[in-house]
Amino acid sequence: MILTSLARGQATDKTLTFDAASIKPAEMPNPGGGRAMRFGRGSGGPGTSDPGRVRYPFTTVKNLLTIAYDVKPYQITGPNWLDSERFDVQATMPPETTKEQFRTMLQNLIAERFKATVHRETKELPMYSLTVAKGGPKMKESGDPPPDTGEPAAPPPLPGPGQMKFDKDGFPILPMPGGGRGGLFQMMMPNRARMIAQRQTMQEFAAQLSNILSKPVTDLTELKAKYDFTLTYSPEGLNSGMIVMPARPPEGGIRPVEVPDAETPPTIFAAVQSELGLKLEAKKGPVELIVVDHMEKVPTEN
Repeated sequence: MILTSLARGQATDKTLTFDAASIKPAEMPNPGGGRAMRFGRGSGGPGTSDPGRVRYPFTTVKNLLTIAYDVKPYQITGPNWLDSERFDVQATMPPETTKEQFRTMLQNLIAERFKATVHRETKELPMYSLTVAKGGPKMKESGDPPPDTGEPAAPPPLPGPGQMKFDKDGFPILPMPGGGRGGLFQMMMPNRARMIAQRQTMQEFAAQLSNILSKPVTDLTELKAKYDFTLTYSPEGLNSGMIVMPARPPEGGIRPVEVPDAETPPTIFAAVQSELGLKLEAKKGPVELIVVDHMEKVPTEN
């Protein structure tokens, strides 16, 4: 079987394939490092310093589909295992491969190894608008960034075991994302989560909320500046995309700090309003979906 093309209605070029590719079932990573880990974060590929190779450790098929079709996770529908089974994926390609060619190669790889067929459809689904709450925004506008040297920002080294400091809510105190040039990352601890943003636009924030809520979020704030902010909320029922720091890590791991007197974090809806001065308003609208009609749970041999 072949994977139906979803790229602007044109047929997928079946001749575009990786030079070599490997998909293997992944083992659960050792949590001994103690830090929360984002699932499926890849490296390499077009536009990076390693354009001839990509690596997706401990990734899901849903993550691969979002990359292959340039869509958000909430736009993928199919069996539950798409978001639970984990694989280690590696592939090589000519260094001059474009992003569009790479996505076609990944579509063909998924079709070949997982025997997948899919189609596209549009449905009226719940979504959210991000607006300014009564009283106005409470976020701090970003200052001037460090001088651009033309080199990627090198983040400061993370503290080693025994050197980590924690705040009053039990979260580790980490360097700001992007080395001061801007960025966003999330931490997840037992029963609480935190988003730390630097030099982020409201469009970028809305995109991150879309991932967390698994629904489209449209920026209607009309705020044009970039902002620095911290958002602490309850992750219950949300798509965190992260592994929680274990309560009892192996010897030498970083142990989460127990904060018995800490207040229960608010829902992300309440936190966005109380901490940032913004509001998430529910609505409905058309959402284009990638529907998986058939896919084998076990990929064919490499």
